[in-house]
Amino acid sequence: MRRAARLRRGVALASLAPLAVAVTLSTTGSGSPDAAGHSAAGPVATGGGDGVDACRISGPLGTQMSEGLPTAAGYARSTGRVRALNLLVDFSDARGEGTVDERLKEFFPQTTRWFERGSYGRVDYRPETPVKRWLRMPKPFAAYGIERGAPFEPGYRKLVRDLVKVSDPLVDFAAYDLVNVLVTPNAGPSALDTVLSVTFAGNREAPVADGVPLANTSFLYSRQDDGSGSYGHTGYRVLPHENGHVFGLPDLYTQDGGGAVGHWDIMSEDWGAGNDLLGWHKWKLGWLDDEQVGCVASPGTHDFTVAPLAAPGHDRKLLFVPLSHTSGIAAEVRTRGGNDEEVCKPGVLVYRVDADVDTGAGPITVADAQKESGGCTRSPNVHAELSDAPFGVGETYRDDGSRTRIEVLGRTDDGRWRVRVGRD
Repeated sequence: MRRAARLRRGVALASLAPLAVAVTLSTTGSGSPDAAGHSAAGPVATGGGDGVDACRISGPLGTQMSEGLPTAAGYARSTGRVRALNLLVDFSDARGEGTVDERLKEFFPQTTRWFERGSYGRVDYRPETPVKRWLRMPKPFAAYGIERGAPFEPGYRKLVRDLVKVSDPLVDFAAYDLVNVLVTPNAGPSALDTVLSVTFAGNREAPVADGVPLANTSFLYSRQDDGSGSYGHTGYRVLPHENGHVFGLPDLYTQDGGGAVGHWDIMSEDWGAGNDLLGWHKWKLGWLDDEQVGCVASPGTHDFTVAPLAAPGHDRKLLFVPLSHTSGIAAEVRTRGGNDEEVCKPGVLVYRVDADVDTGAGPITVADAQKESGGCTRSPNVHAELSDAPFGVGETYRDDGSRTRIEVLGRTDDGRWRVRVGRD
């Protein structure tokens, strides 16, 4: 549906600049816990993989929200218990719309369940709302100058400072891993016109409360309601997208919309039907172990049996062919299940990962097995062209430049897929 691309362009302008500021403030690190017990970065499982280190591509210093491994320091933990502080905010010129419980029900427990499913139980996402009322900001909304593409300075810094002043007597900020600021949805324009929701991640220069900087903070504004009647079921997904940034994941849509990745990752499209993260992102976040990654760094032919990404268990779920220190080709099996609600063509999804490409500039590109087909879905706000991108049994992906081919040989009785990777 063409409307989805228009909506995503609004988000790109809203979030790309702030995220760039946030990431340049963070530095590379190991992800070890700080004094408050917070992990410095989303972990990547270490050890156990046969030659898997060759597949840990990395981006040069200064790449904004690089797809490289490991994730840079400064982001929130992405495994184990994640305590999310929810603060509900209104203004004198935009008074709280409805009750705080009604606003919270737009996102919870759906977000918790999304992370539980997508991480195979490795994330215990705990939303907490210690203040059960709207927190009135001392200035009207218009005074902060919040608009699409607004950087952290000066408007958001003023807003965060005021938020700390109002809430600090009631909240122990040091007890939380991330902050969700749920703004009353009548502040600012409709999301159909302009998407304001944004995240400032890895921002070590953020205002400090209770001895910790509010370095990983997501702001949620008007409801992403496309009028299709699906909002009650899918509208919460803007929060997993924004929290994905808090964990160190980049935007996969570009100025042209979701045409690079389509609906195959929530960091590309968070409107419309439910979707998941790519396997590369799950490895990056520590949701897949090294043993679940088939690394093909040497020439020759390599045969694998690959389980669907949505399936439980510890089977192999991701294949990766490194092309250089900064790029490679990934393959995974996508089927309808788990967080993926609208997979109309199950198969092996192939995509290129570039760790030296900034957030919002196309760090991941999906290969389309059926180019210019128009896709196989008519689901609202799903990029249709790439909906039939996976390669089916008997189909082969070829990259002539790197002499790489990925053949889909067949399926096993228990639902796994047989895949052959060749490198000349």
